[in-house]
Amino acid sequence: MEPFSLPPEWVQDAIFYQIFPDRFYNGEPGNDPPNVCRWGSLPSRSNFCGGDLAGVMEKLPYLLDLGVNAIYFNPIFKASSNHRYNTYDYFQIDPLLGTQETFQRLLHQAHQHGIRIVLDGVFNHCGRGFFPFHDILENGSDSFYLDWFHVRDLPLRAYAEDREQVNYECWWNIPSLPKFNTDTPAVRQFLFSVARHWLQQGIDGWRLDVPGEIDDDSFWQEFRRQVKGVHPEAYILGEIWFEGTRWLQGDQFDGIMNYELRTLLLEWLIEDKYRSLAFAHRLQDILDKYPPLALFGQMNVLGSHDTARLMTLAQGDVDTVKMLWLFVMTWPGAPCIYYGDEIGLTGDPDPDCRRCFPWDKAAWNHSLRGFIRRLIQIRQELPALRRGNVHLLFAHPRQNLYAHGRGEGAEAVIMAMNASEFPRIFDIPLLDMQVPRGTVLQDRCRERSYNVRNGRLEGVWLPPRSGAILAAQR
Repeated sequence: MEPFSLPPEWVQDAIFYQIFPDRFYNGEPGNDPPNVCRWGSLPSRSNFCGGDLAGVMEKLPYLLDLGVNAIYFNPIFKASSNHRYNTYDYFQIDPLLGTQETFQRLLHQAHQHGIRIVLDGVFNHCGRGFFPFHDILENGSDSFYLDWFHVRDLPLRAYAEDREQVNYECWWNIPSLPKFNTDTPAVRQFLFSVARHWLQQGIDGWRLDVPGEIDDDSFWQEFRRQVKGVHPEAYILGEIWFEGTRWLQGDQFDGIMNYELRTLLLEWLIEDKYRSLAFAHRLQDILDKYPPLALFGQMNVLGSHDTARLMTLAQGDVDTVKMLWLFVMTWPGAPCIYYGDEIGLTGDPDPDCRRCFPWDKAAWNHSLRGFIRRLIQIRQELPALRRGNVHLLFAHPRQNLYAHGRGEGAEAVIMAMNASEFPRIFDIPLLDMQVPRGTVLQDRCRERSYNVRNGRLEGVWLPPRSGAILAAQR
């Protein structure tokens, strides 16, 4: 195994914002398809709503006001779908989203404002229109590209209505998503060339779609060498839905989309599967599994284009949603906001979770957006929330109270949470955080302060279903 390689330093300071391009904002109606839907129409698996890269440029001030400094884009390359995971040209921006020149202007403007850009890399599969696959459709056994895919027999049944009749490997047996044969050297070299090309164009990293489907450590080790050879500070992020230690040994990914943490938080705060003590035990299991420095490279998600909307899962309970964001903004790793979650956008699972962003402010939950905006400000003000070691401090076995800390000494920060239905007053033991006796920690979420005595933060008061960030006045 190669020596552990640290995630890029900037990721610890990142606030990511995930954009599904067709649904964020239509900034250039001239590139819309003739059958474009009215903005705000309910999403389907096949309709287009007209969102584009010009729209993202136009809304950069909105993102900056929120506190965003990194964008993760769902795929933007040429494809025939609104989600663009069926790529057919990896070197061209989809014309419904803009041109290469549009993308360069977006990159330039984003970088001018300190916003990093991470693109979605779909390297496990492609679309039926991808030229090597199309060549097999046209030329059959005479195609140069037979070994680019896992072809069982010919001719290809690429449009079979019954998935069981498909005679080549594809993602989840969906015929429009043929799977690459990454054992073929030419395939590997092609995919690595795509990764290098867009880094050379100026992007800041890759989010890798379903990388576990490419069950080959050597592929991802070489991918890392290729990426870091072009851009040593590029972020390599894997879409992993489960335990991810295999990919976080410093030789493959810098981080994973932390669905494991998301699942745990939803089970505690929404599904009420267990109380805070059991929650803390499961958190400790996560901390024990990963190299400590790998935690700082995680992308901590609460929602994405693959999940039901957070507000829908919480059944409209804004207090619960605020607690979820309070936790994520104080935990190691980079928080990621799925577009619209900050204003309470609702939606069931795919495709309903991909609704258009409602730009009429009357439709926004301003309390939620203001709370998230304030949490981002606090995270930016307190270095310990971005770089401090994490300490599990307190979990009450019955009253559903929880606290963790970040950092040590005078810079230490405490996050406390009351997940019960009643107001609570409780002490928080500070364990090995080395906070000096007599230190006064102020609640950054409300007008209160508390004293440190005998290694404890005394008398912390929290309303029901709420939390606090406690730090010394600077």
